[in-house]
Amino acid sequence: MAQINIAFVLSGFLVGSLVGFTGVGGGSLMTPILIVLFGVHPLAAVGTDLLFAAVTKTAGARVHALRGNVDWQVVGLLALGSVPGALGTIFVMARLPVHSPALAHAITVAIGVALLLAAAGLLFGRTAGRVAAHSAANRSAPAARRGLTVFLGFLLGVLVSLTSVGAGAVGIVVLRLLYPQLPAVRLVGSDIAHAVPLALLAGSGHWLIGDVRWALLGSLLIGSIPGIILASRCAHRVPERILRRGLGMVLLVIATPILMSQPH
Repeated sequence: MAQINIAFVLSGFLVGSLVGFTGVGGGSLMTPILIVLFGVHPLAAVGTDLLFAAVTKTAGARVHALRGNVDWQVVGLLALGSVPGALGTIFVMARLPVHSPALAHAITVAIGVALLLAAAGLLFGRTAGRVAAHSAANRSAPAARRGLTVFLGFLLGVLVSLTSVGAGAVGIVVLRLLYPQLPAVRLVGSDIAHAVPLALLAGSGHWLIGDVRWALLGSLLIGSIPGIILASRCAHRVPERILRRGLGMVLLVIATPILMSQPH
């Protein structure tokens, strides 16, 4: 049992560090780790990871906010869509059998697809941002851009509540397309700040459904909080491009066993 706890702590530290360095990697790595390496039921893995992300990213969001790297208007527009998206998804899930094999399989497949999207975002997101900076999208009407931001929030609310994956990698890519004029660090800070209330809301919904493992969550947080604080302070010393590409390749590899795995 002590060895399992140590493994959870180290996993939390690894994922927390990646979130601090790149702004992504929380649900994209933690949920697959819990399912593939530790055999946690997909629904319990998602619920536990959502509360893990809420606490872990609070530390990262605080650092970004203190440094002025959060665009609160963007955060508000995202939340305007993500809150009803998350509530609607949890409402539907609450009416399904919690440990239904069909639900577990559907969530597992959704996680695999979300991992592929996250990997694509990590590998090609910057290229898409550079293209958008010189495209007509950069000159779109402010009202249309605000509407698209709310719609993005709604999609993230559904995706994150179902899989706990996507708030970081997928959200950052689309935000770069919508706001190519904003510095990358400001987009990362805004995305992390939005992920905190979204993960807390979705995680609380999973808690009410009854699929959060609190002992596991505590072990993960023991490692993740110092990991994200340390990485946030040292992020400027590590080439972000190398980290993001490496993480993108890892997610591509992880997606395969996730998609091929059978529900527990």
